[in-house]
Amino acid sequence: MAGVADLDVVAWVRVVDGRLLAVRSRGRDLLYLPGGKREPGEDDWAALSREVREELDVELDRASFRELGVIRAPAHDQPDYTHARMACFTAACRGAIAASGEVDEYLYLAPADRDLLAPAARAALDLALDHGLLH
Repeated sequence: MAGVADLDVVAWVRVVDGRLLAVRSRGRDLLYLPGGKREPGEDDWAALSREVREELDVELDRASFRELGVIRAPAHDQPDYTHARMACFTAACRGAIAASGEVDEYLYLAPADRDLLAPAARAALDLALDHGLLH
């Protein structure tokens, strides 16, 4: 499809006890990583910290914010885009995670649960594996 842009998003890669944090947005069949699209003028930090606060009601720690990598994968459930370009970051957080805003639930998934994830989130899981965050 000529002229179709990538969906440009940021994502939080959070691993606890060998499991990857994933969220289910309202009305979606597959799971995603916390994060989303930038608003005009936002850099990666501003976009990700805002999205995580809106979705999971926690504050990311700026001092621990690190880029893990950028993946490109088919965009799931996004008719205006053919692919997602997802910049993935790690960061510590403050507060207790709670589903909020457009997020109905959150789960921690093992690598064997990859079929529950949207394509870009699967690619991010592979990125986390490549960096030794998951086993």
